[in-house]
Amino acid sequence: MAHHLVTGIPTRLSMWQRVRAYAVPPSMIETCTARRAAGDWAGACAAARVDVDLDLRAVRRRHGSDLAQRLRADLRCLAPDLLRWHLPRIAPDGRLRPALTVALARYGPLRLVVRTPPAPADGGQRLSLSLWEGPGSVPARAHPHPYPQRRFRLDLHRHLWDAGRASELAVRADAGWAVEAEALLRAERGSPRGAFTVRRGARDHDVLELLAPDDSHAPNCRPVREVLPPQVVAALPVLPEAAARPLPDLELLRAGLVAVERLHPLVAGALAGRGAGVPGGAVDADPGDPHRVECRGEVHRIALRDGVLSAVDHGPDQLRREELLVALGGPGLPCLRAIDAVHRSPEALPAVRERLLHGDGGGALAVVEGLLGGGAVLRDGALKDELEWAAGRVVGHGLFRAGLDGAPVDCRDPSAVELKSNARGRARPRFALSR
Repeated sequence: MAHHLVTGIPTRLSMWQRVRAYAVPPSMIETCTARRAAGDWAGACAAARVDVDLDLRAVRRRHGSDLAQRLRADLRCLAPDLLRWHLPRIAPDGRLRPALTVALARYGPLRLVVRTPPAPADGGQRLSLSLWEGPGSVPARAHPHPYPQRRFRLDLHRHLWDAGRASELAVRADAGWAVEAEALLRAERGSPRGAFTVRRGARDHDVLELLAPDDSHAPNCRPVREVLPPQVVAALPVLPEAAARPLPDLELLRAGLVAVERLHPLVAGALAGRGAGVPGGAVDADPGDPHRVECRGEVHRIALRDGVLSAVDHGPDQLRREELLVALGGPGLPCLRAIDAVHRSPEALPAVRERLLHGDGGGALAVVEGLLGGGAVLRDGALKDELEWAAGRVVGHGLFRAGLDGAPVDCRDPSAVELKSNARGRARPRFALSR
């Protein structure tokens, strides 16, 4: 996928601006919110493209009713769309960080975890939710990193996935390392004293110690005074990424790159009044393809007719003659050339590409359908290539979920990207890029 550069905007913020525009679409948020409000946590997970790999009845049999009740209570609080909003992402395109196992809640040695698939199988950007049952447990499906990771954990940051605690973001977004380290050390050691590490990069970290707070002093941290052996440093608690890095939403607001009302509603409610006062216009508005064409000295219209993009100012006989002329190698009508360009590489292609990249196959197909109509057959070109690429990635994820080879599949069957109408007359694709 191409790396986008926006003049005058730092590359990192440009990435997050696109992520916020496309990665968690409003339709997903609305459906998840409605299902969660109705008590249907599993339905909310399905709407957020989260596969549930746990069975509450099996948990009750194995671990007792008390733990099952605690787990059920946490699942009812889970906002999977909010979780997807806050999960770590990678540059340059903002996809979910692959092959993570992120702890959401702790029940003694057990953890409620969410997993991201490995990079070769991340088509559709789907997540999986399961219960990690401690060291030695084997996940239901193979995963390159099945154990919860210390650096990427959200059990100390429930406000990033728990709808009932989302308002805490207003305070936690500006909390310093010392405050977050105190929570970390109390959870790991039962005491606010001790050393911890902060990862700055793959091979770079700081080793700090927390000065114990008392009733009249705020917590503070400073570099350790002595050099610790590498094995000691490796065993120290690690400040989670959610605490060590600035909140992207706050950075975007302060830079005037997003309007607060375009954030996730739970995030917007917590951060209202923290932005730079940007207008609420559509930052990610899709570019529209022209529907007026200069054709042989006149302005002609291109519009959808009977589910197909058509040159409406030319009669059927003339169009058949022109299509035959093109087939014989002659120049086509400007109207036909414009239609061909929309089929192969429309101006809306970047918007389609971003949606496919983040797993929003339905949204991408809606854009294509709005341009070409439900009866269109895609022609060779960039648009068809993008849809085939995304379809192959989704198949690759399905193979990974089945425990088979998760390598991307190249869908080259032309019928795979043909748009057809269903029995009700609504245009639908013959294949589904994402559930």
